[in-house]
Parts: sequence; structure tokens; C-alpha cells
Amino acid sequence: MPIIPKNNEEKNKKVVCTLNDLEKRKVVEHNALIQSVAKMQKTALKMFELAVSCIDTENLPENNTVYLSKKELFSFFEVSSSSKHSQFKEAIEFMQKQAYFKIKEEKNKGYEMTSIVPIPTVKWNSYNDDVMIQFNQFIMPYLINLKAEFTQYKISELQKLNSKYSIILYRWLSMNYNQYEHYSVKGGRRAEQVEAYRNPSISVKELREITDTINEYTRFQSFENRVLKNAIEEINAHTSFNVTYEKVKKGRSIDSIVFHIEKKRMADDNSEYYKQEEQDPVYLENKADREAKQKMLFAEAMQSPYTKLLGEKWLINVADMQDISTMTGLAEKVYPLYDELKEARGLKGVETHLSYVASKQEGYSKRNVVKYLKTAIEGYLPTVALQDLEQPERANTKKPKPRTLEEVAKDFLPEYENITTETEKEELRQMKAEIDKKLRGEGLDHE
Repeated sequence: MPIIPKNNEEKNKKVVCTLNDLEKRKVVEHNALIQSVAKMQKTALKMFELAVSCIDTENLPENNTVYLSKKELFSFFEVSSSSKHSQFKEAIEFMQKQAYFKIKEEKNKGYEMTSIVPIPTVKWNSYNDDVMIQFNQFIMPYLINLKAEFTQYKISELQKLNSKYSIILYRWLSMNYNQYEHYSVKGGRRAEQVEAYRNPSISVKELREITDTINEYTRFQSFENRVLKNAIEEINAHTSFNVTYEKVKKGRSIDSIVFHIEKKRMADDNSEYYKQEEQDPVYLENKADREAKQKMLFAEAMQSPYTKLLGEKWLINVADMQDISTMTGLAEKVYPLYDELKEARGLKGVETHLSYVASKQEGYSKRNVVKYLKTAIEGYLPTVALQDLEQPERANTKKPKPRTLEEVAKDFLPEYENITTETEKEELRQMKAEIDKKLRGEGLDHE
């Protein structure tokens, strides 16, 4: 099954790529290219992505060349002004003279850096509608014959994005969510690893690198407002993702960003790929096991006193309690930690903790309540352990009082009165009497 729908009827025949089947066309790129630094403006980056979507992986383009329609190109960029031709010319010139990818890949025991101008040749004329785009031969390995570590997404997802940062961040989020979907179906990763793909973390330094803002918006607040917030708003408004994020501090500075990705329900979610997967007996067996485990965890969660406490503190709502993934996540990842706190502080201690957590909750955390609650309790338990060492009186008063050494020793000392015979008792009395005499000085020979 081809990754990208065919747009060639005959191999090596010139075919002009149109946007009639835009929803079916996909961009497929190696993850190294997704994580590279795109040294280019928004228009050049979108034009590159559009050209990539025209590559047919079963009938590779001759001379690394694809053809687009100027009319469709302007339509994709929603350009209708009289200056559209001059704008197009400026974008092409910039793309060829200044735009390039800086690709960083692990090789042997270090890194290999490659700078590639992705599209060195673009040709068009005044007498027809065709635009010829020829890819650099060095960019092609990142676009074709990809067996692993690649990301794919619909080119239509990028059409409404009007910021370079939105496009870059969308590609990076897609890379992670693609892996979440893959390992959720195929297995091969632990549950927490799979969840990490849906809630990916990136350092602020790395985020600045891929958005090419190392020397721009030096104050984090400016970076957040100009790069991060605007990009997330555009992605949520115009793509199939709903994304929130949280800032993670190291000391007094923001060290990293954790994104939380949800997929909007789309009409074509039941794709041919998943229909084929669901015929696999191994997949069906694993799916049945997962569903059985989910049902068990869901039942445990609904009967747990912690669920009642979370509801009372407005940390979860009715919708959460009806969501299987949320409740199983709580039962599996959060409630065992609450058991530890209950052991140390009693149920009242858990309630006090949840009151504090509720008072500190922000809007973004409500989108991923399991992760929020897990992070909160993981951060609190070491404090509880330290308090119990320094102030033992704070520990759970319901715990049994430790037994004294004498009390423990009685478990191991024989009950002589019960196991000694009368004859042995008489012999012991006589021995005691002899010892008493000697202690008094009686029965000893004097010089």
C-alpha cells in the first residue's frame, strides 16, 4: 500500500500536481529532517512541504523533479492580490538564496552536521501554468525509501498555518504523536514510554534551536508570547490536534516544556490501515487482554475512596469518571501512590494533600489530570518521608506502637515453669541453696 497516493499514470511522464485531492496527499519525511533547523521563512517552508507531498514513493520523480500548477499554488497559499506573481518570485528567490535545513544526526560516537538547500532549482514561465521544482539530491534520502523513523501528515494540515513557528512545532508534535499511535497499536514499548510520546517534553534550548530563535526573544516571556502561544493557538484552530503545554522549572528558570497532545475525532479515523490491523489474530488477542485489564482497573477506580475525594475537590468531573483511559490511568498510576500517603498520614492526609493540589491547579492541567495528579503526589511523598524522620509525631497515629525489646524477647524465652519437671525443680533449689551458702562463706575451708 503506497504511503502517498499516486499522481502519476505512467512512469517518467510529466504530471502536474494539483490540489483536487489535497485531503489525500501526505508529507512523509525522516525524523532527522523534522528535528532539523529550518533556516527559511514561512512561505518557503510551506512551498517545500507542498512539493514533498507531490512525491509518489512508488513512482519516484525523474531527476528528483515534480511539477505544480501556479493556479493551485496560489490557491494553497490563498493569494489573490494583483501582486501575487511578484510575491511568488520573491519567495522563490529567498528559498534558493537563503533557505536551508541544518540537519544534526548521531553518527558513530558523535554527531554529523549537514546543511542542505532543499530546492536549488525552480523554473516557470509566462506562457503556461506549470512550475517545475527540482529537489537537491542530498535531501532525497530524507524523503524517499523510508523504512523507519519517519513522520507523515496531511499537507492540508499546514494550509491554514500562518506562522513559521506553527509549522515547525506542528511537524515536531506530529513526529511524537505518530510514534504514540504506532506503539499503541503495535506494542513494543512500556505504557509510560507510549504516554511520553503523547506528552512529549523538550528543553527550551532545543525548542529555540529548531525554531531558529536562539538569538531572538531572549526573555522567556517574549519567547512564550511570540513563538509558543501563537503557534499553539494556530495548531488548535486549524489542525487535527488539540494541544496544551506546561512549563517545567529548574531552579528559578523555565528549563523545559511538556506538551499534551489530543487528536480531534475526524470522520475518516477508521482508516484502511487500522481495518487491516484489526484482522491480525495477535493484535486481537493483545487488544482483548488490554480491554480486560482496562475494565478491571476501571471498576477498581470507581469503587476507590480516592475517586470520591477527587470529585469532592473538583479535581475530576463526571466526564472524567466516564472516560475509561482517565480512570484506568488513575487506578494504575496515581492511586498506588495515594496508598503510600495513606499509610503515612491516613486518609485525612490524602484529603489534605488533594485540597492543596486543587488550590494550585491551572487550566492546562485539567486536560491531563492523570499526569498532573501523578506529578503532584510524586513530588510530595519524599517530603512526607523526610518529615517522618525529623518529626516522628507527624506520622499516622493509627499505626501500632512499636514493641519494646523486652516484649519482643518474651517471644523467644522458654516458659520454665511450664516445661520443668518437679525433680528438675528440686535439683535447681538445691543448687541455689549451695550457691547461697558459698556466697555467705559457709562450707568453705579456712586456712
